[in-house]
Amino acid sequence: MYISVYKGDLPNNIKWPKVVAIDSETTGLDIIKDKLCLVQIGDGKGNAWLVQIQENTPCPNLKKLLTDPKILKLFHFARFDIAKIKAALGIVVSPVYCTKIASKLTRPKAEKHSLKNLCADMLNIQLDKEQQCSDWTQKELSPEQIQYAANDVMYLHALKAKLDVLLKKQKKEELARNCFAFLPSRAELDLMGLDEPDLFSHH
Repeated sequence: MYISVYKGDLPNNIKWPKVVAIDSETTGLDIIKDKLCLVQIGDGKGNAWLVQIQENTPCPNLKKLLTDPKILKLFHFARFDIAKIKAALGIVVSPVYCTKIASKLTRPKAEKHSLKNLCADMLNIQLDKEQQCSDWTQKELSPEQIQYAANDVMYLHALKAKLDVLLKKQKKEELARNCFAFLPSRAELDLMGLDEPDLFSHH
């Protein structure tokens, strides 16, 4: 198991599995104003690749992975990450799967659906979120930041496996697929400022 950090792009010729976990770190939670700083990729086997996003860098290898139609991208709260990646890199990430949506569909009575809560509830793993609001713009990430960023993609495959069982049992697989397919459009609406009030709200 290893964690690799790259500046600007992924290296050439990495052989990716059919399902990869994706996350991002930003300067804040404002979809339009805040900056994309880091994109993390996990292979479900404990390995992680971290790409520090640099301005005016085309990052073709990262873009190729994120848009590969044969590779499913796992997210937690995909709506935000897809929007930030679209704004920064000009690409539409697809196809996608969101563990937060899957959790809300199958566990509607759960009080919280954060990644930390899901890992605790479903995997009995306690995530340390201390580095969440740290400075992701610095040129050299600290060991704590690197481990934090890797942890955010380390458990998504295991969560998907458990959530898929629930989706099948509750006969919500097709509904989930339709929700996931809509996420790029939802992210585009967010980037247009149509998040609040929501375009689909009554008012």
